[in-house]
Amino acid sequence: MVSKESLEALKYSTKDVYSHISAEKRREMLDLCDEYMEFLDRGKTERECVNTAVEMAKNHGFVPFSEKGTLKAGDKVYFINRKKNIMLAVIGSEDVEKGINIVGAHIDSPRLDLKQNPLYESNGQALLKTHYYGGIKKYQWTAIPLSIHGVCYTKDGEQVEICVGEKEGDPVFCITDLLPHLSREQMSKKLSEAIEGESLNILVGGMGVNDCEIDQSVKMNILNILNISYGITEDSFLSAELEIVPSFKAKNVGFDMSFVGAYGQDDRVCAFTALKSIFDVESPAKTAVCLLVDKEEIGSEGNTGMMSKFFDMAVLELVNKLDGGCDMIKYNRVIRNSACMSSDVSAALDPNYEGAFEKQNSAFAGKGIAIMKYTGAGGKSGSSDASSEFMHDILSVMDKNGVIWQSCELGKVDKGGGGTIAKYVANLNMNVVDCGVPVLSMHSPFEVTAKGDIYMAYKAYLAFYNDSI
Repeated sequence: MVSKESLEALKYSTKDVYSHISAEKRREMLDLCDEYMEFLDRGKTERECVNTAVEMAKNHGFVPFSEKGTLKAGDKVYFINRKKNIMLAVIGSEDVEKGINIVGAHIDSPRLDLKQNPLYESNGQALLKTHYYGGIKKYQWTAIPLSIHGVCYTKDGEQVEICVGEKEGDPVFCITDLLPHLSREQMSKKLSEAIEGESLNILVGGMGVNDCEIDQSVKMNILNILNISYGITEDSFLSAELEIVPSFKAKNVGFDMSFVGAYGQDDRVCAFTALKSIFDVESPAKTAVCLLVDKEEIGSEGNTGMMSKFFDMAVLELVNKLDGGCDMIKYNRVIRNSACMSSDVSAALDPNYEGAFEKQNSAFAGKGIAIMKYTGAGGKSGSSDASSEFMHDILSVMDKNGVIWQSCELGKVDKGGGGTIAKYVANLNMNVVDCGVPVLSMHSPFEVTAKGDIYMAYKAYLAFYNDSI
């Protein structure tokens, strides 16, 4: 008779992270997540993420690529592209033509951007017009405290960094909402139509200058404050990059503090764990690369998105310094033999909205890193679909290194879907699979992740960097 144990061994089943790690590993997990929460608070925009990543990298022995004449095994270098991308590399001992191991994440998140000419006065209030960036539920951005981050230029050509709403004592900003007493018409609309994009205007002031003869007195007072504080004028907005994000800090969620709640975890949870893991790589066989890109939330376009030539150019430069030259034949061999973990988040099954998920193929919070063979929408539209061979290789690496993982897809087949940078990496003729942290309330101003999954993402990326797939 076949035993119960032998039959159980035939099944695929997920594991709960917390019941499968030691007390020592749990302490390591909690320390990692404390550092992660600090990272989230410091990097609410892609520019801030790059700045924070550079500081962390320097503390771990990385130097700018330009400072190196030649490269050898063990060297640690980084490239920066337009202050919004960073690529870090630990040089491996094997011939680079055998390929490199890449973990690629994105560091942009859904938000509100200021329009080019944003400031106006209406009914005694000063407001800023916005244009939302990425896939948001517009109603979630009303009646919450907001901060302003970014850069602009003075008339003298000096770049000024602006960050208001984060420090203790800073003012915050908000988008007002209609009171329930007058909302009968608004609440009868579809959720997607109740708040229009053009009504996402930020309240920034209500006090005029002390001169009743001045037209638009409140607006002029705000301009005066901005000029005194930053030396800017109204036309400074025309070339500015100013982003509106939630002003609250990352928080522990739950009586047991088992979750992290914060803005921007899609996809900075994967960016952080990719960074932390490459810092712990010492002597890899294959060159290990951490790639953090911009613009994923709007299609990976532009000169800082995954579709730009930045990655190609950086790899060419890397190979050139390793081998004393790099033609396209050599570059193509490097890429063909390389492997990538597209480190992007998945949706965690939400008990409040189970109907959107197909349980047998869903990710669960607290059950490890989520590995997605494909993403896309409907009939896998816009997807990269990892091969059977590469999936086997990846899962073998996870099992060999004690990584707790789960297989999933993004919700029910015809409910929607989503994409990542994976298809753009695959277009280079490289093996790639999506592998990231499950998220609750994805794309909201306050996303939630399980600490066990964050820890397993770190373990997964470290295992991948150290393994010669």
